[in-house]
Amino acid sequence: MGLVPLGDRVIVRGLEAEDATDSGIIIPDTAQEKPQRGEIVAVGSGRIEDGKTVPLEVSAGDIVIYAKYGGTEVRVDGEDLMVLRESDILAKVV
Repeated sequence: MGLVPLGDRVIVRGLEAEDATDSGIIIPDTAQEKPQRGEIVAVGSGRIEDGKTVPLEVSAGDIVIYAKYGGTEVRVDGEDLMVLRESDILAKVV
């Protein structure tokens, strides 16, 4: 991949949303919301605080939940990715 995040930014690959409910009702593509859950592909060097670089709390491979309207969508090598600030990440899935 030819994309390297800068500073406190991360690159996230969205995980597919469920296409059926627990009761078995199939949700069509047009009614599905964009995913808010994804896998971190790459992380930046960290944020600057008091002149020092503070490493990010997430790392490549982590599964995270991020803000619905946060970040910027980009398409690289035919793959849809999100570029987010660390502050747009709400939680890590463990």
